[in-house]
Amino acid sequence: MSRNLVIAAWSVMCCVSSALADVRLPAVFGPNMVLQREMEIPVWGWARAGQKVEVAIGDNRASVVADQQGKWMARLRPMNAGGPHRLVVAADNRIELGGVMIGEVWVCSGQSNMAMSVSRSKDFEAEKRAADFPLIRMFTVARASATTVQDDCKGEWKICSPESVGAFSATAYFFGREVHNNLGGVPVGLINTSWGGTAVEAWTSMSAQMYLKGFEQVMEPWQRQIDAYDPGKAKAQHEEALKKWTARAASAKAQKKRVPRKPQLQGDPRENQNHPANLFNGMVNPLIPYAIRGAVWYQGERNSGQTFAHLYDEQLGTLIADWRKRWGQGNFPFAWVQLPNYMTLQTEPVEDGGWVVVRDSMQRALSVPNTGMAITTDIGEAKDIHPKNKQDVGRRLGWWALAEVYGKDTASSGPLFRSFSVADGEVAVSFDHVHGGLRTKGDELKGFAIAGADKKWRFANARIEGDSVVLSHSDVKQPEAVRYNWAANPIGNLFNGAGIPAAQFRTDDWKLNVAGR
Repeated sequence: MSRNLVIAAWSVMCCVSSALADVRLPAVFGPNMVLQREMEIPVWGWARAGQKVEVAIGDNRASVVADQQGKWMARLRPMNAGGPHRLVVAADNRIELGGVMIGEVWVCSGQSNMAMSVSRSKDFEAEKRAADFPLIRMFTVARASATTVQDDCKGEWKICSPESVGAFSATAYFFGREVHNNLGGVPVGLINTSWGGTAVEAWTSMSAQMYLKGFEQVMEPWQRQIDAYDPGKAKAQHEEALKKWTARAASAKAQKKRVPRKPQLQGDPRENQNHPANLFNGMVNPLIPYAIRGAVWYQGERNSGQTFAHLYDEQLGTLIADWRKRWGQGNFPFAWVQLPNYMTLQTEPVEDGGWVVVRDSMQRALSVPNTGMAITTDIGEAKDIHPKNKQDVGRRLGWWALAEVYGKDTASSGPLFRSFSVADGEVAVSFDHVHGGLRTKGDELKGFAIAGADKKWRFANARIEGDSVVLSHSDVKQPEAVRYNWAANPIGNLFNGAGIPAAQFRTDDWKLNVAGR
């Protein structure tokens, strides 16, 4: 090897070594980020083993030494809302991040209805013109499925403006706007980590769910796919499918018809985004332990089509407990969007199905402390699984946060079933969260069904009396059970004084006409 080549090789090695030794931060720390106010601020990253790292925002300083793996974590004192500030991280090299605000930070996660952008929601042009909110920032985590736990992700913080808002998660943005406007303009940071068509089990760590009741039902189909997977065979099948697609696509273009979707190569099932824990590994773990106020969740559509839809409340509860434990911030606030009205309008008193089961499970998950639920059975769309009215979705999540997290005098929920009693052939159902009294939209109160010992459901005659609804039917002399809005697209029209609909409920524990139950 010539002397010049030796020098060149040595220079490259030195550059690589220097780069590896440089102090660096995970992607979630970047210019224009929002850090959680009034809470200790963890800042972490990587450097040369044994290297001293100094972290500062103004006179709020901390120093730490990188461990033998080159990892380090410093913790800054709590700060009040405000900014802009500059975060400085110094070691052998120096990182300076400007435009840093201190405010309220929320993780926003789920599947396609959380991922759905403002540009796809209703009244986009008007929303775009009004989106001058420089103190609302969003960090969107790039989609990443991983079979092992990752310590970093891809993404960057964006300042809300008419030019940027179209790409924001609509649910997250309208939620954040509600919080921002009602807390006197406090900065709001929204971390959007979502992926369309994904299951709840993909967002939970494997160690947290592997001993969950029914988890073998979740893993069984995956194991069958893994056992049957043959990369060579998958490649051959893909090549054959491509040949057929090419011919069909050419024919469609010639006839000016829609070109069919291009076939995709079947990948290793273990790497699929829906495999349990893969999205936790790739899209949640890299965010931990970034200081947050809480989390909001919009997911469940995927699980409604599974034979184990009835496990959803346990799965969601496990996810919440898993995230809370790993973040180390105690039982931080966590709320979700209950599945909206969807599919064919209800015609029978009771219409079972996976959609209904997941919606019911979501309500039962409210037994988890410090949680909430946005009820949306009045703002869905019968023929669209992605309803465009994300404004009211975000608003209702925001009202919950304002009431339950920030102590504001506002409705946090629609009416929730509390208890029922039977007397003289009538059923009296009482509710929590009536907030100004029960209301009905329309002349006739609908959506309630009652049944006797024969378990035959009939639409009930219903009337409001104070904070209760009284039910009866001439063919049900001795009522034993009540259900309300028990259908994917229910006809119920009970609301509270804040205009939020009552949640679906049932008082019985009878077997449902759904697979797995």
